[in-house]
Amino acid sequence: MAVPSGAAALEVLSVVEDVVAGRGPALLPTPAADADESARLGDALRVGAPIADDVAFVVPTSGTTGTPKGAMLTAAALTASADATHRRLGGAGRWLLALPAHHIAGLQVLVRSVVAGERPVAVAAGFGPDELVSAAAVMGSGRRYVSLVSVQLDKVLRSPDATAALATFDAVLIGGGPIPPGLAERALAAGISVVRTYGMSETAGGCVYDGVPLDGVRVRLDRSRVLLGGPTLAKGYRNPVQPDPFAEPGWFRTDDVGALDGGVLRVLGRADDAISTGGLTVMPPLVEAVLSRHPAIADCAVFGVADERLGQRVVAAIVVAPGASAPTVAELRAHVAEELDATAAPREVHVVDEVPRRGIGKVDRRALSARFG
Repeated sequence: MAVPSGAAALEVLSVVEDVVAGRGPALLPTPAADADESARLGDALRVGAPIADDVAFVVPTSGTTGTPKGAMLTAAALTASADATHRRLGGAGRWLLALPAHHIAGLQVLVRSVVAGERPVAVAAGFGPDELVSAAAVMGSGRRYVSLVSVQLDKVLRSPDATAALATFDAVLIGGGPIPPGLAERALAAGISVVRTYGMSETAGGCVYDGVPLDGVRVRLDRSRVLLGGPTLAKGYRNPVQPDPFAEPGWFRTDDVGALDGGVLRVLGRADDAISTGGLTVMPPLVEAVLSRHPAIADCAVFGVADERLGQRVVAAIVVAPGASAPTVAELRAHVAEELDATAAPREVHVVDEVPRRGIGKVDRRALSARFG
């Protein structure tokens, strides 16, 4: 079935209620995009074909690039995630739905709402500041939560009224990719209770909050590759791939590289985003974190392009902050080299109007590499 975003997504609440209660049939949510995209997803996820009785939802892991895979989630995995989230946040509450329900983050808002016995309030993913203020006003005085992505948080922080409204929430979960350090600092300074989440469709959504796994979630590293386990894990893919990341019983092998320090996970970036330059490996998020602290940069993305001498060279696309002048390549190289090895400093810089993103806010490095390669 197609699951729409915004207020229309509340129409599927009864479906989610049945799923949580174990009464619902297996459903295959697909984005309410154009007909061709929906048909492609439907074919890939084998809509209408038989499926195990305990599979509640099959959630697409990608609807914009590559072949979408469908994570098969049980009601038990979804509710385990919702319960663990509420325990971590200090108790159940009312949720604001601001993400598309065909993405796991949006779907989990509905599941958490059903588990909490509270009807969510919804705004469209591209909500305006006034819409957030109005939604917050009708949510009542109990515990209130919302899940957002970084681009939405940035939009809120540009409006004093919306910022004040968001600061009244007990927790603002930020997922869909790393949050730029500068953005996090602005949010915290405004009194917004930001919680950085890490997870994916295969783990029923965010399962590591501020680097610490939720109750029951297991994290380990295999040569820096992040593996996740626990009760929130999907049963596997509807359309299996090879090598199978679920091959090891009880574990899901992610595409992410990370580090563990005292049980706290730090995600360094996706393995396939790593840039091999001059025989060394550069992780784009680390460079982006440094670049984002430059006062002339409002947003940025780092990616690799082919280079005859180095194999790949590090390139940055930047959005210049209002009223600032574009920094030079030499200036940015020196800025990055102050914190990281000079190898990680971009050798090429392009000014763009906005950083291309896909899904619910992830940087589209492939599009940048194709444009500037």
